Amino acid sequence: MKIITLCGSTKFKEEFEKINSLLTLEGNIVLSVGVFQHSNNIIITDEQKEKLDFLHKRKIDISDEIFVINVNGYIGSSTQSEVDYAIMKQKTVRYLY
Repeated sequence: MKIITLCGSTKFKEEFEKINSLLTLEGNIVLSVGVFQHSNNIIITDEQKEKLDFLHKRKIDISDEIFVINVNGYIGSSTQSEVDYAIMKQKTVRYLY
């Protein structure tokens, strides 16, 4: 059993749900994003964005690895910063593609 944090653009909500289910059924503890602002058209403030980024990095801290949901190879700047952070913290990084 591993603790895995999902990372990727929040516009890929369906893919997050599929990967979350798959990894959970494999017996892992899966941590995901808390707010799908892009796919649900939620407006967040800069302060909320900073808070969400901080929280997601804390999830990475307690994880064994991250799983990057990079649909069609897409990795935005926020996701790239999470990948860089995970590498700095010596976490395993896996990719959808």
